[in-house]
Amino acid sequence: MKKKISVGIATILFASILSACGSNTEEAEQENNTEMNASSEERMENDHAEMDHANMDHSSSGEVPEGLKEAENPTYKVGSQAILETDHMEGMKGATATIVGAYETTVHVVTYTPTTGGDKVEGHKWVIHEEIKNAGEDPLEAGSEVTLEADHMEGMNEATAVIESAEETTVYMVDYTPTNGGEEVKNHKWVTESELSPE
Repeated sequence: MKKKISVGIATILFASILSACGSNTEEAEQENNTEMNASSEERMENDHAEMDHANMDHSSSGEVPEGLKEAENPTYKVGSQAILETDHMEGMKGATATIVGAYETTVHVVTYTPTTGGDKVEGHKWVIHEEIKNAGEDPLEAGSEVTLEADHMEGMNEATAVIESAEETTVYMVDYTPTNGGEEVKNHKWVTESELSPE
C-alpha cells in the first residue's frame, strides 16, 4: 500500500514538473516570437529607409522649377563650401558641400504613396512650394492634400501627398562627395539653411 502511495505521489510530482516546464517553454517561445517580430519590424523599417534612399535621384540636371526665386543675400553664397549636417541619405552627414544654387521659398515635409506602388513614404524632406501642382501663392497648411511635381524619388511625380509641415527658408542645391565613398553627387535638391554649417 505504501509503495502504491509513493508511486502515486511520484507520478503527481513528475506531472507537475512537466507541466511547469511546458509552461516555461511556452513563455520562452512567446518571448522569442515577440523579440523576432520586433526585430523583424525594425529590419523592415531600416530596409524601407534604405530603399527610399536607393530610389532617390542622388544627382539631378540642376534645372529648377519655374518661378523659383534666387536668394538675394544667402548665408552660403553660390560657389562657397559648407558642411552638411543632415542625413537624408547615407554618407551625407559630415560631407563637404559646394553650393550651386540658393533660393527663397517654402519647404514642405510630405507623406505620399508612390505612383509606382509600394509602401507609403512618410516625412519626406524636402519638397518646395514650386514642386507642388497648382500650389498658388499662399503657403499650404499642414494636412492639405496636394499633387507632387517633384521627381527626387521614383514614383514621386504626380503622387498624391499630404503636407506635414511648411517653413519659409533659403534652400540650397549642392554638390558633395559622400563620406562613405562613391561618386560625387551633383545638384542635390534640397538642403535647408539649418542643415548646413560653416566649413
